Amino acid sequence: MKKTLIFDLDGTLFDTLKDLHNSVNFALNLHGFPQKSPEEIRNSVGNGLKMLIRRSLPQDADEATVDAVLAAMKAHYRRHCLDETKPYPGVPELLARLYAEGYRMVLVSNKADAMTKELHRAFFPTEIAVSIGETEQLKRKPAPDMVYAALRQFGAEIEDAVFIGDSEVDIQTAKNAGLPCLSVGWGFRTAQELLAAGAETICHMPEELYEAIKGA
Repeated sequence: MKKTLIFDLDGTLFDTLKDLHNSVNFALNLHGFPQKSPEEIRNSVGNGLKMLIRRSLPQDADEATVDAVLAAMKAHYRRHCLDETKPYPGVPELLARLYAEGYRMVLVSNKADAMTKELHRAFFPTEIAVSIGETEQLKRKPAPDMVYAALRQFGAEIEDAVFIGDSEVDIQTAKNAGLPCLSVGWGFRTAQELLAAGAETICHMPEELYEAIKGA
């Protein structure tokens, strides 16, 4: 039984879609670009904020435009990342149960490191021991760098860990890190999309995830 659990953030532990959607549209509007629907934002999340902005702009947008819109989005999101964001139903109870049973939990995200740590502190300061977001020093997922850095901080062995996420990026991250992956079906990707990306285990409720973790 693996005792170190590496969680993705957006779409796995937290429903961040409304705040991301609001901040992206704020930045797009500020620079004169069309607004995006929640579904468009949902499908664009997973590879970091810069890729989210690039996918939200016209294909011919140059790098300077991407950077300007990204800066506006980040500034807005820093002020509003907790407006609507909340853990998915049953997740707080799941993490409390796992913590009480001695599981060690870490959080890795392609969200900026400061925002990742803010959400960590706001909701799960006790249950989750380490959180790492995007920095200039670490390649973002699906590279395994964040996973390895989190495990080093925690003093955990890769053989004792399992990755838990909601997207194709998480499935590939787990593969690149040499970890088994448990996928959740309540996040930003459908079960069909997860299966197409190679998911082997999809949990649709926190209780299912608990049982899958126990059997990992």
